[in-house]
Amino acid sequence: MASITGSTIKIAAGPRFAKQSKVVSGFSGQKLVSFSGRQSFPSVRLQRLQICCAAKPETVDKVCQIVKKQLALTDDTSVTGDSKFTDLGADSLDTVEIVMGLEEAFGISVEEDSAQSIATVQDAADLIEELVAKS
Repeated sequence: MASITGSTIKIAAGPRFAKQSKVVSGFSGQKLVSFSGRQSFPSVRLQRLQICCAAKPETVDKVCQIVKKQLALTDDTSVTGDSKFTDLGADSLDTVEIVMGLEEAFGISVEEDSAQSIATVQDAADLIEELVAKS
């Protein structure tokens, strides 16, 4: 069970409830969400929510540059936060090299379990910001 208690997130559950909010209990499919100016209420099922805990655009851009460099992609190759490493032609060895490049560039250490969960540029940027915040 992942825990994002206390994290500020943006939840879009229709125009009426599209606000920044704070998670006030654990994250396990259903949770209690506190909206600004509103009472807390149990949220709808997770499948109906869009949760955005996105990294800063600068971090995503830097990760894109590192991915391009590690995979020797041309400048006209589009790499965005949604880009999957496999779609860019990366195999498992390339992914390891990307993670090593990210560790060096950001001065972090990524554990093997976390590295295996990285599939997109956005995944990598989010993980980097999480690790930088911890240190």
